[in-house]
Amino acid sequence: MWSAITRRAGACISACACAIASPAFAETGTMPSGGGIVSTALCADAYVLALAAPGQIRALSWQVDQPVSAAPAWARDLPRAWPDAERLLVLSPELAVFDPGGGGRTARLIERGGLDGFELAWSDDFDGVRANLLALGTAMDREEAASAAIADLDARLAALSARTAARPRAPRILYLNVSGGSAGAGTYVDAAIRSAGGVNVMAEVGLSGWTRSDPEVLLHVEADILLTSFFTDGYDSTSNHARYHAAYRHVLDGPLRVDLPAGDWPCAGPRLIDAAEAIAAAIDDWVDRP
Repeated sequence: MWSAITRRAGACISACACAIASPAFAETGTMPSGGGIVSTALCADAYVLALAAPGQIRALSWQVDQPVSAAPAWARDLPRAWPDAERLLVLSPELAVFDPGGGGRTARLIERGGLDGFELAWSDDFDGVRANLLALGTAMDREEAASAAIADLDARLAALSARTAARPRAPRILYLNVSGGSAGAGTYVDAAIRSAGGVNVMAEVGLSGWTRSDPEVLLHVEADILLTSFFTDGYDSTSNHARYHAAYRHVLDGPLRVDLPAGDWPCAGPRLIDAAEAIAAAIDDWVDRP
């Protein structure tokens, strides 16, 4: 009896969603053709773009045309989606992909409406990236693409390891985002720094996780390379302390500074290796300096 009720509820949700959210439905009384993969958030965009076959993507997230996205130009012209049951039921994809923790009630509602959902697992390292690629590849029926992406990731990590072994010394690296926070041990920023051959100074001083804005902490930290991100391509906000607060100037104007594209690491995604390679290039530049 419960399954019959939920099926009727799902049908009702789907019909209501079409009537409310779809101009095409209002004009013609028919639901737009569905199918394909829909991504509902920025991190999910990166994974879907890494694995999808040409023509397989039906829609990407509302963030795909924002500066924080690394999506190619063609992807920015696709329809938009977000973790909203009405919108997803109108799009009627074969699979809706959610960010870690982003499915929740929406995923339950669309599943009652007959759609499949997939939620990425939270990840703080390259092992987590591999696991997400493999799991999403299976859900998308793109196992070979996932295996190829993992093989490419492993080859690039091995190349970074060889570059690290060839250097005479390792630099101490400080990460600073536009809010004034940093990243200690156990974060994907730390994983990228270590894979590139650097020493994360925040982890070195015993901090773990994501640290909050605290210019006093930075006064006592010495680094060879400063990594910044989200300064020029993040969201403008009153919490962007490092951009506007004078207390951060001594850090920003100090060591060699490298600004990494926000789109490379809004999460631990397939482009985290791009961030690690950019850090490795900065390390090579630092080693070559007199």
